[in-house]
Amino acid sequence: MHSPPPARRRVVITGIGAVTPHGVGVDACWAGVIEGRNTIGPISRFNAASFPVRFAAEAPEPETLPEVPPEVAHILLDLKGRLAAVAAAEALAMAKLPPLGARLGVCLGSEAARPDLAELAVRMRSGELPGALELDRMSPAAPTRLVAAMAGALGPMSTVSTACTSSSQSVGEGLLRIRRGEADAMIVGGVDVLVDPIMVTGFSKLGALSQRNDDPATASRPFDLHRDGFVLGEGAGFLIIEDLELAERRGATILAELSGFGCSCNAYRITDSPPDGRGAAQSMEAALEDAGLSPEDIDYINAHGTSTPMNDSSEAAGIVRALGERAAEVPTSSTKSMTGHLVAACGAVEAIFCVLATRDGVMPPTRNLEQPDPACPLRHIPNAALRGPVRHALTNAFGFGGSNGTLVISRWPGASA
Repeated sequence: MHSPPPARRRVVITGIGAVTPHGVGVDACWAGVIEGRNTIGPISRFNAASFPVRFAAEAPEPETLPEVPPEVAHILLDLKGRLAAVAAAEALAMAKLPPLGARLGVCLGSEAARPDLAELAVRMRSGELPGALELDRMSPAAPTRLVAAMAGALGPMSTVSTACTSSSQSVGEGLLRIRRGEADAMIVGGVDVLVDPIMVTGFSKLGALSQRNDDPATASRPFDLHRDGFVLGEGAGFLIIEDLELAERRGATILAELSGFGCSCNAYRITDSPPDGRGAAQSMEAALEDAGLSPEDIDYINAHGTSTPMNDSSEAAGIVRALGERAAEVPTSSTKSMTGHLVAACGAVEAIFCVLATRDGVMPPTRNLEQPDPACPLRHIPNAALRGPVRHALTNAFGFGGSNGTLVISRWPGASA
């Protein structure tokens, strides 16, 4: 006779940290999106005068950095490392985790850092080759190692690199590790820095970027009929997730529950999503099933909403497939209209916005949404935040290459600002 399976561990969120183009720290980032504030302007990271796209959403340089172990200090020489360190330090300080050693793991979304090719060419012509530490901090796993060292995390460690879905899937993988009993708490999230000549050139040649050089503030306009592409951004978002019993035992302040995760693959084109939204729908349906919820339970959707013609219409089709008639009733917005596209960091940052939406009862708007595209028949939140209770929020991330990830964030009774 088989014994019944053990009850599934519930996973809650006890710490969040962020750096986005709106500022350093969760409070600044949240205030920016609630106010509908623009962060998109001329590129200052390099001379973009000769580039087809000359604007982006740049993250601020942190004024102070946390102390880190000397073994990983070289990672802070890269902006991506600095953003990761600051966001992780904020999340860890908020969670107040006790030393957990092998019961604390790290799973982050990140892409490889890109060197300044012109500078590298000059160095190599003079016979100077990149050193081991310089090459190490370019690795996609460098931020993961940095954060693990900062936290003294000795448990499972992994890095997810699935383009725009990276940090959404890192949050989901952390959830699964806790449920399986491989860890009691996980540091999850992602970081990316996109504003460099290689990325601007590459995405421009793909035709993925908005060309509104004359009016950058209106360039990111998800779901608008006149959208023409996304805007590159930069940032980091980290969450501390842990077993509910651990959080309650140590008296932690619980911000929200991480109640569902779903993922899928389009098996379609590298750059486009299928027009019928089937991959997106599959991801959303899996997340709802995982959370034990129905479409009627969802009160807010933070859409992937990149502002490209194909992505937005495909995602809208996916929402309709997954939620049916409820798709026209659930308030939906894209915060990329204000932050730009944070790529490997977007899923985690937008999950944080969902945590705060459930806590504060306010849903961020989609900036620049003046004429909704009839191909995106959703209940939009145009240009001004919407107030109302949010029991469960759903957030999507869909990546180049066809990866899809959906998270469900649920309100925690008693959570308040």
